[in-house]
Amino acid sequence: MITIDPMRLGGALALSSGYLAMCFAIWRARAARNSVPAADADWLVVYASQTGSAEYLAGQTAATLTTGGLSARAVCMSHLEAGALSKSGRILFIASTYGEGDAPDSGARFAGETMDSAPDLSHLHYAVLALGDSSYTNYCGFGRALDGWLAAHGATPLFERIDVDRGKASALAEWQHHIGRLAGTADAPDWEAPSYGDWRIASRALANPGSAGAPLYRIALVPLDGALPVWEAGDLAQLSAPADPEHPREYSIASLPAEGRLELMVRLQRREDGSLGAASGWLCETALDTDVIRLRLRAHQRFRLNGNAARPLIAIGNGSGLAGLRALLKSRIDAGHGDNWLLFGERNAAHDYLCREELQRWLAAGSLARLDLAFSRDQSTARYVQHLVREHAQTLRNWVDKGAAIYVCGSLQGMAGGVHEALTEVLGRETLDALTAAGRYRRDVY
Repeated sequence: MITIDPMRLGGALALSSGYLAMCFAIWRARAARNSVPAADADWLVVYASQTGSAEYLAGQTAATLTTGGLSARAVCMSHLEAGALSKSGRILFIASTYGEGDAPDSGARFAGETMDSAPDLSHLHYAVLALGDSSYTNYCGFGRALDGWLAAHGATPLFERIDVDRGKASALAEWQHHIGRLAGTADAPDWEAPSYGDWRIASRALANPGSAGAPLYRIALVPLDGALPVWEAGDLAQLSAPADPEHPREYSIASLPAEGRLELMVRLQRREDGSLGAASGWLCETALDTDVIRLRLRAHQRFRLNGNAARPLIAIGNGSGLAGLRALLKSRIDAGHGDNWLLFGERNAAHDYLCREELQRWLAAGSLARLDLAFSRDQSTARYVQHLVREHAQTLRNWVDKGAAIYVCGSLQGMAGGVHEALTEVLGRETLDALTAAGRYRRDVY
């Protein structure tokens, strides 16, 4: 990955180096489509992950196989080509589902290209662990589609597909049992997730009083023992609600450890019967500052800055998605980087301009190079954040040519698809694919 920060070079050198960098990224993406990774392991564990769960489980799966003396390697689906399937005899797939049955970003090209082909897979033995959320209509849709595609082209299942509803422990234990049998070991340690810690609410404030939308609260939490754990911008907090402790809810973390608190932006949810959501209702209204909040952190590698830390940042989002973007921006600002551009959308400027004072302060200080806002209900024709992408197309192309990374955070319905479509129009599908392959286009949408 390119580590030079082109925006600091200035003038023609910046433009030429950015152009060459993009050409190289496009060439690399094309080359990847025509390459086949070496078969350097008897077992491949292929994962398609959006927030990191599948990646973590793939690592645990490969480790268990290795413990049994087998040669195993975990590989992201974005790095697996159709040709690799013909060279591999044993593959374990761990597939998340994104939105209403779609492949996650890391599996999108495999779903769109490889699964559109008809290879002979009669030599292949496989198994599928499908991760999903039963509250969605197409529960585990991508994992099920993958399983069906493999079987339809002659591959032989090692055991039936296992569907996991929001990380259900019994389903994961079943998968681990099968993996232990394949590895010939029954004494592998359980794949236990980190334990929950005890936290309390330090402050809670309504961030959008008078809004036409659902209330959104900015909530600060601190550990009961006083010691903050370590996390990075882009990471997630998992909360176990007393009314539904078996299915943790995930929220983007809006703050950094150096700020002395863990902040969330939580939209209050109501069911059709008017009752409060189990987790959002507890956090936003029911919990007292004396109540214990059961919370744990989860690294979200695909939304961390990582190799993009020194690159210009284009942050795009709406609503509570500002939480994840705010942490990324704060991290870069604290590191002395001012080449940050935020494109943000909400309903009305008068009621839904989240973090107004802070954003304006950053803009005045030069910590934000640009701030473009779209308030959908402040004019007769609705205007969303994807409209900003199109309106500032040339500026966006210039930023990308100068090495910028694009991070998108917010609602899956409407915003995510609209922004992706706008970026495809502005940059071109080939360029957007190249940015994805280079880790310069990342999304955390829900």
